Amino acid sequence: MDFEFILKHIPMYTEAAILTIKLGVMGILLSIIVGILCVLIQYYKVPIIRRIVSVYIELSRNTPLLVQLFFLYFGLPKMGIKISSEACAVIGLTFLGGSYMAESFRSGLESVDKIQTESALSLGLTKAKAMRYVILPQALSTSIPAICANVIFLIKETSVFSAVALADLMFVAKDLIGLYYKTDEALLMLVISYLIILLPASIFASYLERRLRYAGFGN
Repeated sequence: MDFEFILKHIPMYTEAAILTIKLGVMGILLSIIVGILCVLIQYYKVPIIRRIVSVYIELSRNTPLLVQLFFLYFGLPKMGIKISSEACAVIGLTFLGGSYMAESFRSGLESVDKIQTESALSLGLTKAKAMRYVILPQALSTSIPAICANVIFLIKETSVFSAVALADLMFVAKDLIGLYYKTDEALLMLVISYLIILLPASIFASYLERRLRYAGFGN
């Protein structure tokens, strides 16, 4: 194991990790927004759009992120639409994550008893206020374990960003292996980099789930 090689190339992995985290956070935040919009459309059974959302969820969940990125990066330019590698990564992660988040939120909404909605409406709340103040908080608290699992899953999915010429962690590892044939060292740094990113996220997710469970929402 060449530790001098590892120390020399830590800055490259640091830059790649920052890029991975930045794009991952953007994609995850947008996927949460998309997920909430999709599940509200389905919950209120909006005509036509509801069917479009159902098709989107099935298409997204049943195609790999790599294929989606190839379509965005290589397919769209054939139709005259050119977008940057960073935009492809964020859009692809949002497209994939939105469907998973929608399913997580849907399970949360379905866990809220209908009597909660009826009680809120009987107290004079509008449907929008009942959703905002009564239903959605309960649904979100129930959905937290699934949402946290989706976040970790999406962060791991960023490993395919290198396919669209992004200098992320996987790209740097493959580049160093190709240049110096230091496979063990490059892969060790890759594993450690993902552990540094994912382990705190996993610990925070477990803490958040326990807090919600003790507050009476988790079971």
